[in-house]
Amino acid sequence: MAEIGEGPGTVPEHERILQEIQSTDTACVGPTLRSVYDDQPNAHKKFMEKLDACIRNHDKEIEKMCNFHHQGFVDAITELLKVRTDAEKLKVQVTDTNRRFQDAGKEVIVQTEDIIRCRIQQRNITTVVEKLQLCLPVLEMYSKLKEQMSTKRYYSALKTMEQLENVYFPRVSQYRFCQLMIENLPKLREDIKEISMSDLKDFLESIRKHSDKIGETAMKQAQQQKIFTVTLQKQNNVKFGKTMYINDRIPEERNEIVLKHAFEEEDENEEEGDEETFENYYRKQRKKQARLVLQPQSNMGYGFPVNRLFDLLFEIRDQYNETLLKKWAGVFRDIFEEDNYSPIPIVSEEEYKAIISKFPFQDPDLEKQPFPKKLPMSQSVPHIYIQVKEFIYASLKFSESLHRSSTEIDDMLRKSTNLLLTRTLSSCLLNLIKKPHIGLTELVQIIINTTHLEQACKYLEDFITNITNISQETVHTTRLYGLSTFKDARHAAEGEIYTKLNQKIDEFVQLADYDWTMSEPDGRASGYLMDLINFLRSIFQVFTHLPGKVAQTACMSACQHLSTSLMQMLLDSELKQISMGAVQQFNLDVIQCELFASSEPVPGFQGDTLQLAFIDLRQLLDLFMVWDWSTYLADYGQPASKYLRVNPNTALTLLEKMKDTSKKNNIFAQFRKNDRDKQKLIETVVKQLKSLVNGMSQHT
Repeated sequence: MAEIGEGPGTVPEHERILQEIQSTDTACVGPTLRSVYDDQPNAHKKFMEKLDACIRNHDKEIEKMCNFHHQGFVDAITELLKVRTDAEKLKVQVTDTNRRFQDAGKEVIVQTEDIIRCRIQQRNITTVVEKLQLCLPVLEMYSKLKEQMSTKRYYSALKTMEQLENVYFPRVSQYRFCQLMIENLPKLREDIKEISMSDLKDFLESIRKHSDKIGETAMKQAQQQKIFTVTLQKQNNVKFGKTMYINDRIPEERNEIVLKHAFEEEDENEEEGDEETFENYYRKQRKKQARLVLQPQSNMGYGFPVNRLFDLLFEIRDQYNETLLKKWAGVFRDIFEEDNYSPIPIVSEEEYKAIISKFPFQDPDLEKQPFPKKLPMSQSVPHIYIQVKEFIYASLKFSESLHRSSTEIDDMLRKSTNLLLTRTLSSCLLNLIKKPHIGLTELVQIIINTTHLEQACKYLEDFITNITNISQETVHTTRLYGLSTFKDARHAAEGEIYTKLNQKIDEFVQLADYDWTMSEPDGRASGYLMDLINFLRSIFQVFTHLPGKVAQTACMSACQHLSTSLMQMLLDSELKQISMGAVQQFNLDVIQCELFASSEPVPGFQGDTLQLAFIDLRQLLDLFMVWDWSTYLADYGQPASKYLRVNPNTALTLLEKMKDTSKKNNIFAQFRKNDRDKQKLIETVVKQLKSLVNGMSQHT
């Protein structure tokens, strides 16, 4: 029954206020409490009674909670007291262990510091070795230059200077010894110029001094030709030719080379000036000597026929050309040895103009590219082109004094150049391709180089035309057929690429280490195969510079060779047992091969052409993975057979290896029905395959 003065809604209102006090933030309690005093009379007293009742209820709940958890609390305190002793022991052990770790770590820290110092020393040593390896070729070339100067091989010295300036000095230009060498080269050139001029004067004097002896020797040998037999006449001709060559031609050629090559400097105007100075002096003195020599005495006119002398000169010319071919064979070998077989880097417009001024190269797309950029050929290409022109000059020097027409001289030059290209250069290229240190990257660069050399042949024909003033449209003009040289070299390089690529694949395959008795596969492809695929991807990136057909053939050849190698690995006679787990692992590797083939490592293949290289392996593995022998035996020989590429002999060989493994691994197979059934199935399939193979052999 409600108390007097208590309104009907007072108690619910007090409960609401208590709920707000318990649930709301303390900052909002003020307005709630104020409502207690603003309400009906005696509301404050009623609220306090309600509050006391609420407090008593909470106290009872707290007491119940404490009573419920008291025993657990007591048990926890008891356990804690028991653990305290162990905790103290653990603390002592942890402290002791930490101390021992600290003591042991001191030695590790000392050794680590020693290792750091050693690593720093190793890095410094490596840096020093790299710098020394960079400087040693420069010092060796400079030492070679000094040796050539001391042995009076001035032409070789000038070539060495050119290599130092263009190739070696730019690599080490930051070092002081290099600057000293650079400053010393102009003085060495001037010394060579003075020595060459002195030798030229001495040579001209010796010609006049010994001209009577040369003439006497010539007259004696002409008299002997009338007496000796035809064989002895030929021998005397050769001897006479050699005598003339030794007494006159060699010094003359040596000085002409000095005239032509003594002062090849970077400044073309100065180079032409030095050459012109020597040539003018030489021609002037030779004309004077010629007039003195050819002027007969007053009591003598000559009147002897000289046709046989010209025949002899033609024979000497042939021998001279052979000598030139041998000399240029050495020049070509040196060029190939010094080449780095990398595209020529160009960093400025001046370098680009310097190269195209020596070698006819045109590529509008490359010209638009900003510097730095690279020419597709390597350094040997412009050097070979320059040396072919030098050979033409050397051949012309002898021919122009034979009093032949321009047409005959043009024909001689073209024939000599053809011999240089088809015999000498071709031999050097083929020998280079077969060298062991020439790898796949170098072979690719050689193919690119021969392409550019082949394109440059037409400029060599123009070069000969400009020298002889004989048009190429003339009926009897010999064409340069040296193009076959570069085609043959490319074919040889392509064949070598296929061979070396297959050899590299064999090296990777030899690293295979399968566990042929494994029960379960690893779940991922073998490491050796992934390394092989990564290698093939990288090498086929290099092949993008090759003609498309070559790259495609190389890729197809590599995939076919890899497929054959994997098949031979399965069918190896030394492999006696193969488990199903090993077959599954092998299948993972073949899947990676197929993924590689489908990724189009070389563009241009149509459809799944490249994947067909692994079709024999795929059908064989599918047959064993699915164990679909009924389909295979039923459809064998049918054009639409699912396993058309699986040979019964191959399947039988592999199945017998798996049968042996099944017997070995299932010693207690006779006690398990599934194993007995599988063993019977294998034996049944083996018998059917043997019957099929025997039927095929009898039919054959």
